[in-house]
Amino acid sequence: MSSKILSAAVIGLEAELIEVEADTSSGPLGFFSIVGLPDTAVSESRERVRSAIKNSGLKFPKVKVTVNLAPADLRKQGPSYDLPIAISILKATNRIVVKQELSECLFVGELALDGQLRPVNGILSIALMAQKKKIKTLFVPVKNAGEANLVKGLDVFAINNLTELVEHLEGKKILKTAAPCEFDFSNVEILFDMAHIKGQEHVKRAMEIAAAGAHNMLMSGPPGSGKTLIARTMPSILPDLTLEEALELTKIYSIAGQLPVDIALVTSRPFRSPHHTASGVALVGGGTWPRPGEISLAHRGVLFLDEFAEFPRQILENLRQPLEDGVIHVSRAAGNLNFPAKFILIAASNPCPCGFFGDNEKNCTCSQLQINNYKKKISGPILDRIDLHIEVPRVKFDKLTSISDSENSQTIKKRIQQARKIQQKRFADLPFITNSEMSSEIVKKFCQLDNVSVNLMRNAVEQMHLSARAYFRILKLARTIADLAGIEKILTSHIAEALQYRPKE
Repeated sequence: MSSKILSAAVIGLEAELIEVEADTSSGPLGFFSIVGLPDTAVSESRERVRSAIKNSGLKFPKVKVTVNLAPADLRKQGPSYDLPIAISILKATNRIVVKQELSECLFVGELALDGQLRPVNGILSIALMAQKKKIKTLFVPVKNAGEANLVKGLDVFAINNLTELVEHLEGKKILKTAAPCEFDFSNVEILFDMAHIKGQEHVKRAMEIAAAGAHNMLMSGPPGSGKTLIARTMPSILPDLTLEEALELTKIYSIAGQLPVDIALVTSRPFRSPHHTASGVALVGGGTWPRPGEISLAHRGVLFLDEFAEFPRQILENLRQPLEDGVIHVSRAAGNLNFPAKFILIAASNPCPCGFFGDNEKNCTCSQLQINNYKKKISGPILDRIDLHIEVPRVKFDKLTSISDSENSQTIKKRIQQARKIQQKRFADLPFITNSEMSSEIVKKFCQLDNVSVNLMRNAVEQMHLSARAYFRILKLARTIADLAGIEKILTSHIAEALQYRPKE
C-alpha cells in the first residue's frame, strides 16, 4: 500500500511543494526509513512520528515503511515534515479512513512525542506558495494559524495534536477554520521620542531627511553626545508600514525563526542593532542552510551600527553591495539565494580612539597617526554610500537643563508621511518606494536642476572631488529635502543643504 500527502520546503524566502509518499512492504518488522535528501532533523522524525502515533492511541505498522520526500534532488531540512509523514503512513496502512480528498490539502507541523503539534518556521511563505498552486486547505499548528491566515483564499485549520487531526479527517469531529486576525499599524508604542533629545537641532533635521527618503546617515562625535539616543528615535518618526511591507517583513522574520509565536504579522518597522563583534554571516546572512542576516531583518526599517569604526573592516565591506542594490546575494553549497535588504543605515562613531578629537572642552590624547589609522577603518567606498555625514557635539549645560519641550516624534512623523506620499505618487508606475532607491536614469527624470543649481553642483564636484555616485546621491537627497518642503522643483537652497551633509575631508 502507498499514499501521497502534500507538504512544503522553505528555500530562502520562498517555498517549494513537497510530496510525502509512504509505502509499506514485506521486510524487517518495524523498519522505517526516510529518503529524499533529508537532513538530521528530518531523519530524526522517524522516532518522533513513531512515538506520536503510538501515544495518540493509534498503532504504528509492524511492516517495512519507506517514506520518500519528492523531488528527491531538493534538500529537506527541519521538523516540519513530521505531520505529513505521520498522516501518509496512517493512510497507507489503513490505520485511518479519510473521508475527504487530500489532493488539495497541505500539511505542515512538528510532532512532539505525545502527539502535540509544535510551531514551525516559514509558514507565510508556505501559505503564499499554496495560494499560487491553487491548494485550498492548509493544516498547521495552532500557533502558526494566524500567520497562515494572512493569505486570502485559503481554509486554514489550526491543529493542536495528531488525534484532533485524525478525528477531523475521518469525519468524527469536524474542526472549524481559523478566524482571521485584525491588525493596526498606527498604534506602535514609542519608546524613544524626539522630544526627549535636548539640543542637536541640526542632527534632528538630518534624521528627518533620512527618514523621509530612506537615506543612510553617519553621526560622529564625542562619547555621551547623544548619538545612540538619537538613532533609537528613528523608528518613532518612520511612516507606518503598508500591508505589502508588513507581509514581506513577516516572511523574513518567520523564516529566520524570529517571529514571536503570539504575533502573526509584523506591524512595526524593525530596528536592528548588532554588536560590533557580529560575524559576517550574522550581518549579511548565510550558513549551511542560508538564513536572512541582520541587514535583511532590518528590511524597510533601520540598521543601527554603533561604534561603527570598531566593526572589522572586512565585515563592513560586506555592506557595499546591499547598500547599493537593496538586496544581498548569498552563494553557498546549498544554493544561491537572494534576500531583500532595503534598510536605512544609521551609523555612529567616535572621531578617534579616545573619542575627543575636535571637542572644545576636553583635549584629545591620541596621536595624529592613531587618528588617521582609526579613520581608515572605514573605507572610502562605504563612506561614499552614506548620504548624510553629521557632527554631533556635546550638549551644553543650558540645553540639558532647559524645560522647553522639543518637537515630538508624532509631529515630525506627519511631515515625513506627507513626503512619502509625494514619493508614492511619483513612483506609482515604478519599482521604487523612496527617493534613495532611484536609479541614475530615474534621477535624471525627477531631479532636474536650473542653471544656478547646475553651476553650484559643477563647482561642488570639482572642489570636493565628488564621485559619480556621490553626485547622484546628492541629487536624491535634494529631492527629499524638496519633498519635505512640499516643493515640486528642486531649488538651489535644497542643493546647498544636501551638499552640507557630505564629509568635510
